[in-house]
Amino acid sequence: MSNKIVLKKGLNIPIKGTADLRVARTIMPDVVAVKPSDFKGLLPRLLVKEGDAVKCGSPILVDKKCSDILITSPVSGKVREIVRGEKRKLIAVLIETDAEQTYVDFDVKSDSADDVKKALLESGLWPWIIQRPYGVIANPEIQPKAIFVSAFDTAPLAADQEFVLGDETNAIQAGINALSKLTEGGVHVSVNSDDSNFLKLTGVKFHRFEAKKHPAGNVGVQISHISPIRKEETVWTVSLLGLACIGRLFQKGRYDVRRKVAVAGPMAIEPCYISTVPGMPMKSIAGQIGTNADTARIISGNLLSGETVGADGYLGFYASTITMLKEGTEKELFGWIRPIRYKQFSTDHSYFSWLMPWRKYDLDTNLHGGPRAFVMSDSYYAKVLPMDIFPLYLAKACLAGDIDKMEKFGIYEVLPEDLALCEYVDPSKNYIQDMIAKGIDLMLKEMA
Repeated sequence: MSNKIVLKKGLNIPIKGTADLRVARTIMPDVVAVKPSDFKGLLPRLLVKEGDAVKCGSPILVDKKCSDILITSPVSGKVREIVRGEKRKLIAVLIETDAEQTYVDFDVKSDSADDVKKALLESGLWPWIIQRPYGVIANPEIQPKAIFVSAFDTAPLAADQEFVLGDETNAIQAGINALSKLTEGGVHVSVNSDDSNFLKLTGVKFHRFEAKKHPAGNVGVQISHISPIRKEETVWTVSLLGLACIGRLFQKGRYDVRRKVAVAGPMAIEPCYISTVPGMPMKSIAGQIGTNADTARIISGNLLSGETVGADGYLGFYASTITMLKEGTEKELFGWIRPIRYKQFSTDHSYFSWLMPWRKYDLDTNLHGGPRAFVMSDSYYAKVLPMDIFPLYLAKACLAGDIDKMEKFGIYEVLPEDLALCEYVDPSKNYIQDMIAKGIDLMLKEMA
């Protein structure tokens, strides 16, 4: 029996462009990219050179800090190019895909924790396991307090988990059976519906969240209500998609990270789902943008915490959503002085649009002003953050680099994505997520 947790704080951004629940295309791109920047905490060392042939599951990168952690190829083909930036920083490995995909066959076992770790590390699926605090790839030498999974996503325009993975419960169950051997605290799965397909899973501890507003679907928010992270504690998190990929490994002995991806947003010509692999070039869905590519912001992930990659970018390793927004470069006559503005959404009921709660808006990236004094009350952020922390004081502590205050105000419990709504509603227009990210980087440097 699951326990019920009621969350009332949060905010749903009423934006147009929700993807229709249908798979419009299956895309196997000519080239895919493996990007080290997708993996926080990874210090990459290259294992291939241009011209090398690879299979699905062949090692591409290894972590210099932990040589057991590998990043493997999502496709079979030939290494076309090693892309480097300033000071020869490794930006991406581009792989030209084969017409017919071939796989590395892994001899996997799940009889013990050591067997499971060996299989995940050798196959390159270990990076699906994220360690908190700090949101880095999990350390295989640590046993976590517990493993947490969010079975729903409340982010604006996010992929529908029931549609994307509702038919993969067998693979997800196989993933749970394997990961449950890695912790004595069990696998905790959070759902927000009594009708969820994922309630069929066994060997887990269910938590029923009665919450419809974002960020209730963030696993960090869920952990804060189930078992808050204290200093010197470690928990692991895995997405449902990651569980499915891990389950496929133990079912078939193959590295298979194919997925359904929601293509959504006001600038998407045909919001729908596609079936593809991580590293897909955004050029593969150029038809979804049409002639609007120059005025669109293309995001790998959701619109609050995803990565802006542009038309020349690639789908991220963890992403299951592609969001397309209009770049807000236009200036509005009289701006906020105009009182009616029924086509504009306001979280503070500043416009009459609040009288139409059912309406969806063609939102863009316009900030409607520049940065200003950072003086609002902490209660302003607390309205949209259902966590027992002090977000304003935490952000200021991160900005000041004060480790003692960062610990005091909750740095162990959050990742930047958890405070994305605070950034959205902030009248001072501060980049709160960047502040938290820099604070976490400082903690990693000083507390290592």
